[in-house]
Amino acid sequence: MGKLDDAIDRITSDISRTGALTAEASRRYEEMFPGFRAELARVLEQAPTITEAAKAAMMLVDAASRSLRDSFPHQPHCDCRDGCSACCHLFVAVPPGVTSLIAGHIREVFTPDEQQALRERLADAARIIEQAKTTSDVRVRCPLLGADERCTIYDVRPLTCRAFTSSSAPRCQSMVFGDERQRMDRIDQNPGHYRLHLEATEALQDAAKARGLDGRQMGFVHALLDQLETAEDETQD
Repeated sequence: MGKLDDAIDRITSDISRTGALTAEASRRYEEMFPGFRAELARVLEQAPTITEAAKAAMMLVDAASRSLRDSFPHQPHCDCRDGCSACCHLFVAVPPGVTSLIAGHIREVFTPDEQQALRERLADAARIIEQAKTTSDVRVRCPLLGADERCTIYDVRPLTCRAFTSSSAPRCQSMVFGDERQRMDRIDQNPGHYRLHLEATEALQDAAKARGLDGRQMGFVHALLDQLETAEDETQD
């Protein structure tokens, strides 16, 4: 029995040590997100404008997401790929600063004719959104989606768009374009990736409130249309 007792001691000791290491790793994993939020808050506080704060938030969350993907094994499968645009037909909300950042990019990159065409598409999309009973019912092609099914503002796309991941492109297709039952489906997200983007969104809301600005999230289509129409009115004046 001595050998059996020794074997049991070795097995249980090994499991105990591994369990302690796992618990420590889990604790440090949970601490990683408030640490990211605190670091982000310090950066956003120093940004001269809420638009610059939004730009910084995007850069930081992109870097954090890449590090998460590269540093942690067994990441959930992501079926998102170039040209897959089902999620670009869902309602998107944006925190403060994001819309003004995107509007500035559009004014720099798009020609006047392209900007006018975009405003018309935004107005059409806004009317469709206004007819939906809830935001979860919205199904409308993003006015910034190109003919090749690629985002025309990819480098400055909203945090909501950056946060979206899917383990099944066909499931996205059915959820967006399927029948009423299929539309009630939900897409599993990479939890760590999604959590980082949630922290960034809330940090921008807090940064806006600290500056005396409206901290609410706004519907992207309506907010961008307002930004571009305001700029157009100022140009005409």
